[in-house]
Amino acid sequence: MQQKFELLAPGGDIDSIKAAIVAGADAVYCGLDSFNARNRAVNLTFEELNGVLKLAHKNGCQVFLTLNIIILEHEISALLRLLNKLVNTKIDGVIVQDLGLFYLLSKYFKSLDIHASTQVTTHNEGQILFLNKLAVSRVNLSRELNIKEIKSLTALGHKHNILSEVFVHGSYCIGFSGLCYFSSVHGGNSGNRGRCSQPCRDKYETTATGNDYPLNLKDNSAFFDLPALADAGVDSLKIEGRIKGASYVYTVVNSWKKQLQQFSAKSELLNDNAALYKVFNRDFSNGFLKGEINKLMFIDNPRDNTLKHVEQAHTGAGAEKIEQAKQALYDEKMVMAQAVEDKIKTLSIAKTALSIEISGELNQSLSVSVKTADTVFVVHSETALIQAGKSTINASAIEKRFKSLNNSQYIIESLILKNLQPDLFIPFSELTKIKNRIAFQLNDSVSLREPVSLPALNKQEAGECPARLAVLISCEEDLPLCHLPSVDIYYKLPDSFKKGCAKLVELFLNNEKLIPWFPAILIGDDYLAAVEFLTQLQPKLIVTNNTGIAYQAYEKGINWIAGPYLNISNSYSLLCIKEVFNCYGSFISNEMNKNQIKNIVRPDSFKLFYSIYHPILLMTSRQCFFQQTVGCKKLTIDDNCMQKCKKSASIINLKGNSFAIEKQKGGYPSIYSNEPFLNCDIVEELPGVFAGFFVDLTDIGVETKTALDKTKIITHFENLLNGVADSASILKQAIGCTSNSQYKKGL
Repeated sequence: MQQKFELLAPGGDIDSIKAAIVAGADAVYCGLDSFNARNRAVNLTFEELNGVLKLAHKNGCQVFLTLNIIILEHEISALLRLLNKLVNTKIDGVIVQDLGLFYLLSKYFKSLDIHASTQVTTHNEGQILFLNKLAVSRVNLSRELNIKEIKSLTALGHKHNILSEVFVHGSYCIGFSGLCYFSSVHGGNSGNRGRCSQPCRDKYETTATGNDYPLNLKDNSAFFDLPALADAGVDSLKIEGRIKGASYVYTVVNSWKKQLQQFSAKSELLNDNAALYKVFNRDFSNGFLKGEINKLMFIDNPRDNTLKHVEQAHTGAGAEKIEQAKQALYDEKMVMAQAVEDKIKTLSIAKTALSIEISGELNQSLSVSVKTADTVFVVHSETALIQAGKSTINASAIEKRFKSLNNSQYIIESLILKNLQPDLFIPFSELTKIKNRIAFQLNDSVSLREPVSLPALNKQEAGECPARLAVLISCEEDLPLCHLPSVDIYYKLPDSFKKGCAKLVELFLNNEKLIPWFPAILIGDDYLAAVEFLTQLQPKLIVTNNTGIAYQAYEKGINWIAGPYLNISNSYSLLCIKEVFNCYGSFISNEMNKNQIKNIVRPDSFKLFYSIYHPILLMTSRQCFFQQTVGCKKLTIDDNCMQKCKKSASIINLKGNSFAIEKQKGGYPSIYSNEPFLNCDIVEELPGVFAGFFVDLTDIGVETKTALDKTKIITHFENLLNGVADSASILKQAIGCTSNSQYKKGL
C-alpha cells in the first residue's frame, strides 16, 4: 500500500492560505499576531483565524496554529486567554516550542492537538519519548536528519501514536533550530521569539576561499525523494515559507501536489521541477536528507536565484537570447500572479451570517428559527408565552440576550419578529437558555468549554544560603580543580559518544566529584552511546541540555538539572520538568533580563541556576563552516570529521565584528561571539533567587583567548558570590573584554 502523505503548506497571510487551499494543500500552518515564530509574516487576527478555519474545513483542509516561541512570565495571562478561546474553535492542532506551554496544554487543554515545532530540535529517540509524556501527537523532526535517522524516529513515534513531519521544501537553517542565538546576541532579535534577522544570510568580508556569504545555504527540496520518504513512513511533508507571497505558495504547493498524485497513482515521479525555479529560490539541495553534507549545499548569494537559473539554462545562447528568456520569465510571473489572484478572489473568510426569525403565540412556546447559508434549525422555549406585564418580549430584549452570537465566527444579519404576537412575555433567563442552545447547535452540538483558571503559584522564599559556584571543564588537565572544596565541577561531554565511551566512564569513576554535562545535540549512535554511558556510570546528578537524556535520567531515577540550552523562561516550564520528569533544578535562559527573570516562580524543593560567565554560543551546525572560510580538502563531511577534526577560523561582518568558528574533536562545528558573556550584576540584583552560579572555563569559543589562571579566576568568582568588595571589577580586569548585552536587553 502506497504511503499517504499529508501536504502541509505555509500561510503567512490570508491570500497565501487561500492559495495553498486552491493548490491542493491537505493542511496549512499559520500564526496570529502574537506567540508565533514568524513575526515578519503578516499573520492573522483571531477573527480572521475563525474565517480561515471555516474556509479551510469547507475545502477539506486542516489548519494548525503556530504558538512556537518561548513564553515569558508576564505573557502567561494573555496566553491563557488565547487558549481559552482556541478550545472553542475548530483548530486542528497547535505547534509548540515552550515546555511551559506543552505543560499547560497537556494538563488543562486536552482537547487541543499538540504538535512539537522544529524549534524543539527533535533528533533522537529519548526526545520522542519525552514528548510522548507531554501528550504530543506530532513531531517536526530536525532538518539536519538523514533519511535513515528519520525512518528510525518515525517508527518509534508510530509505536506511541506520534506522527512524523519533515520539511521538504524551502529555506534551510544552517544552525540547529531553537539553539541559534546569533540574531539574539548581535541585533537583539531572538529567533526563539520569532524575530530572527538571519545573520547567516549576511555578507561578510571575503574569506580565504573567496566567499562573501560563507554561511548561506541553498534551499531545501526533496522533490525527487518521495520513495525514500514513503519508505521511512513519514506522515506529513512540510513546505517552509510563511513570509512568502500567494504566488509562491500556490506554485510550490501545486507542484508538490502533482508530484504526490503521480507517485500515488503510478509509483513513479515526475522528472520536471522547472516550476520551482520560477519562484523565489536559492537553488536547491537535499544534502541533509541524503546524508551528503558537503560544500555543494552552499551558495554565495542569499537572494533570489530565478534569473541566475535562467542564465545557467541558456549558457552559450548569447546575451540577447538570455535577456529574452529573462523577460519571458518576468512575463510568466506576472501572468502566474494574476492567475492565482483570480483563483482565490471568490474565496471568503467573512463571518457566517445568521438570519433569526422569532414567532410565538399566547400559551405556546417561543420558536426561534436560525438560518445560515448551509443549515436551518429551530429552537423552542421550555416554557409557554404569557401575557406581558411590565416587561415584554421585543426586539430590544432579544438583541440584548442574543448579542453574544455576534462573535468572531458569526454575525446576526437579520432579526425578524413579524410572527411574534405583541405584548407577550417569557422569563429573560429562558431567552438566555435559547441563546445557549443556538450556540450549541452552531458549534456542531458540542458544548462550549468553560474558561480554565490556573491555580496560583506559591512563590518560594528567597534562599538564605550563599549561592554555590559551579565550574565547567572539558579536559583532563583541569581535573586538579576537583580539589577545590566549595566548588562543583561539571565536565563537558562531547557531542559524539560513539568512540571513547568506556574511557569517559573510567574518567568519571576515577574522579567522583565530576558531574556530567550533556550537550544539546546527540544524534543516532551518539545518543545511544550517551545512554550507555549513563547506564554504566549511574551518576547521582547530571546536567543535560538534551531532553532525550533528561527522559533517560527520569526513567533511571537520576537527579538531573535542565541546562541553559533548554531555553527555560517561565514558571510553567519549571513545573513541567519538575512534575512530569522529576527534575532536580534548572538553568534559566541567558537571553532574559532582570525583570523577565525575577517574576519566575520556582517549584517547591527545586533549585535555580544561572550562567554568569561563558563563551557566547551563536550557533551549532551539522554542516562544515570551514568549507566556505579557510577551505578543507574534503568535499563531504564524514564520520572521521566529527571524531578527528579540531580546527578554528573566523569571519568578519561588514560592521567589523569578528566571530570565532571552532570545531572540537568529537564536536559539531560552532560559531561564537568575539567576547564572552560576563554578568556580575545579577548576583546583586537578584539575591536569593539562584542556588548556584556557573562559570565556563573550557577555553572553547573565544577567538582571542586570554591566558587565565583558573584557580585565581575561581577565587574571584567566589569572592563575587560572597559579596567581597571590588570583586566584579577585579574579574572584569582579569578576563578582559566581555559582554552582558543579552541580560541588559532581554527578550
